[in-house]
Amino acid sequence: MTEGRGSAMAAAVVFCLVAAVLHCQVAQAATYVVGGRSGWTFNLSNWPHGKNFRAGDVLVFNYKRGAHNVVAVNKAGYNGCSSSPRNAKVYTSGKDRIKLVKGLNNFVCTLPGHCGAGMKIQIIAS
Repeated sequence: MTEGRGSAMAAAVVFCLVAAVLHCQVAQAATYVVGGRSGWTFNLSNWPHGKNFRAGDVLVFNYKRGAHNVVAVNKAGYNGCSSSPRNAKVYTSGKDRIKLVKGLNNFVCTLPGHCGAGMKIQIIAS
């Protein structure tokens, strides 16, 4: 009778390990450095092309602190290069890490002239 319990216990342990591995593979988010080696800079609107973003992935915005910022904005804020809505989150650390949400994610630099010079990106996360 103890032999049967041992087999059942071993099967349960194997099942839990397989479930944990599968869960880790599904839950693992990717990290992307915006702009690659150049970092968060001008003319980045094409940077997202060819990448497969998912909700939960992390974007890292590297830039010299004080030289730029990163503002998560809605579509109108992206199109108009403004921090719309007014309560938009502004990041200024120079090493900002932002988790993507499902759907459209828009980011701009709101320092004068920066967004207009292409310092903005739009990302769709599945």
